Amino acid sequence: MMNQRASGILLHPTSLPGKYGIGSLGKAAFNFIDFLAKAKQQFWQILPLGPTGYGDSPYQCYSAHAGNPDLIDLDLLVSNHLLTPEELAALPHFQDGPIDYDLVQKARLPLLYKAFNTFTSHASDLDKLAYRNFLKSHAAWLNDYALFRAIKEDSGNKPWYTWEKELKTRDPGALKHAESRLAEQTDFHKFLQFIFLKQWMSVKEYAKKHKVRIIGDIPLYISMDCSDAWADPQEFEFDQDLMPIRVGGVPPDYFSETGQLWGNPLFRWDVMKTNNYRWWMDRIRTSLMLYDVIRIDHFRGFAAYWAVPYGEKTAINGAWIPGPGKEFFVALKNELGDLPIIAEDLGVMTPDVEDLRDSFGLPGMKILEFAFDSSEANDYIPYNYTRNCIVYTGTHDNDTVVGWFRQASEADRRQVLDYIGKEVNDIHWSFVRLAWSSVANTAIVPMQDLLGLDSDARMNLPGTTGGNWKWRAKETDFPAELANALSALTSLYGRARKSKIKPK
Repeated sequence: MMNQRASGILLHPTSLPGKYGIGSLGKAAFNFIDFLAKAKQQFWQILPLGPTGYGDSPYQCYSAHAGNPDLIDLDLLVSNHLLTPEELAALPHFQDGPIDYDLVQKARLPLLYKAFNTFTSHASDLDKLAYRNFLKSHAAWLNDYALFRAIKEDSGNKPWYTWEKELKTRDPGALKHAESRLAEQTDFHKFLQFIFLKQWMSVKEYAKKHKVRIIGDIPLYISMDCSDAWADPQEFEFDQDLMPIRVGGVPPDYFSETGQLWGNPLFRWDVMKTNNYRWWMDRIRTSLMLYDVIRIDHFRGFAAYWAVPYGEKTAINGAWIPGPGKEFFVALKNELGDLPIIAEDLGVMTPDVEDLRDSFGLPGMKILEFAFDSSEANDYIPYNYTRNCIVYTGTHDNDTVVGWFRQASEADRRQVLDYIGKEVNDIHWSFVRLAWSSVANTAIVPMQDLLGLDSDARMNLPGTTGGNWKWRAKETDFPAELANALSALTSLYGRARKSKIKPK
């Protein structure tokens, strides 16, 4: 799927423009697909679509399967007669610019409840049938997720591992009582997932119609406070009190003297193996329904992962533990067929990680911002690329190209200019040209880099908990002139879709 020359744009749906404070799965999403098609792009890459928890990060979600209700488009709820125009008109006025998640969620919640109540009392027989089919098809994860959210809200949004013992340990009697007592709240969260999936699949189908494939994202680890950890604790390294034994992170390196302590629960790979990795199979199935291609974040964890004893303040005192390796991917391929997977292999990769990636023909990642380090040669410089890789100008974790270049050392800036061969006033466009002209099969540019935005448009600064995931595009950021310019570059470097030649 990734073995032909192609290109695309990275833009998370929350960053789409719109009048309700956050991007959604409505008109702006369809307009963006039109922009991609006009620009001859074949991929739309997004971040994880799950319901965000701590810090509004899409990499810390309440579920490995559920969708983010913040993305539900309110205008479509009006079109579906679940809300009235007057109810939408009563919303506060949202300014263009960064997302205020608290304000957005507080404003949306009453409207989503109104839509739920309207659906419950007035849905057509056809809609009721679709809803019943949805509940049946997704029961394996949906029931636990919806009850998890209902109990969590009822307990003042406390993490599940601080709930009263009977609920924390899923005592059958306590769960039955909670299901009865919180039936309405549980049904509300099931309804939100029904609406989310309906809207998202419409977007995905529109993308398919325009020959745009969607690259989705799976974090290797799940959040400690999520429905999966609560519903399937036997799959994770928990003690008898359901607290982590060891947690995830990465060891000290050039960038951090103490490493990174993420705190995510680790998998019991030996337990998972006994049931043919059922938990992961289900997770990948959901992702293959939502996306055309999957990027797995922290891919190296399948070869070996850094395990830190729970309670440590830093990641220093961890150890490398062998992961499931090739056996896992063989099982995955036997169960699900070909693997449309991108391996996030950034950083220093050991031979075992490279062997795991290459044994299954998985493309890795190259970041142009990493290429121009005057202190050392590296694999990110374009002349070192192989075809089977994805080149990015930058990622959601990087500064924008413009911001990075302005803050780079004089030696690094000079290396960039020497490589490009000229002085430039539009460094972002030069990076796009470098990516598009490279031998890499696929080239991706974040929308912020395509627009030439500065550091204020950065999506995430790793290691920080405030001010991230908030950037939004404006309605005027998708002009025909930009689409035409990218289209020309895409055609020039052989990344536009080839037309089929009709036989004479």
